[in-house]
Amino acid sequence: MELEDIEKIIAEYGNVVYKFCIKLTQNKEDGEDLYQQTFLKAIELKHKIDKNNNPRSFLVSVSIKIWKNTVRKNNRKKLIAPSMNIDDYELIDIKGTSLNTEQGILKKETEREVNLIVGKLEDKFKLPIIMHYTVEMSLDEIAKSLKIPKGTVKSRLHKGRQIIKKELEDMGYEGL
Repeated sequence: MELEDIEKIIAEYGNVVYKFCIKLTQNKEDGEDLYQQTFLKAIELKHKIDKNNNPRSFLVSVSIKIWKNTVRKNNRKKLIAPSMNIDDYELIDIKGTSLNTEQGILKKETEREVNLIVGKLEDKFKLPIIMHYTVEMSLDEIAKSLKIPKGTVKSRLHKGRQIIKKELEDMGYEGL
């Protein structure tokens, strides 16, 4: 694969990968760093990308591996030299809801709460949920990217949705 092909893949899948990175990191700056690292790694691994065999899945897999390595590295650093814990994440609204009506405000607040809950999920539930709902990957694509059976993806999506629903109900949200 040539650099022109990589440019085409970036043009076609860049937005999807960007959204995925932001959702995964729950932070705009970290998400942008992950996005850049993903495409730098894609250029490095251009010989492994098959443009006819779902490059979106390949890019998402690369993002996940980089993110897991970064989290692992950061956790090691925290063990060696603990730092201040900052819980205020600036969550960006990827879908862009209107704030002109009360319904829009309630929807935005619910999305914010869901984003916070998803961010706190175990990785085994968080990754399939983000891949399915943000990147709109099929169950087969998720299974292939995470190297797990399709049935496991289904059960993790189901369990993740149950956890999110329970958390929202515990917060007082009704009719979910």
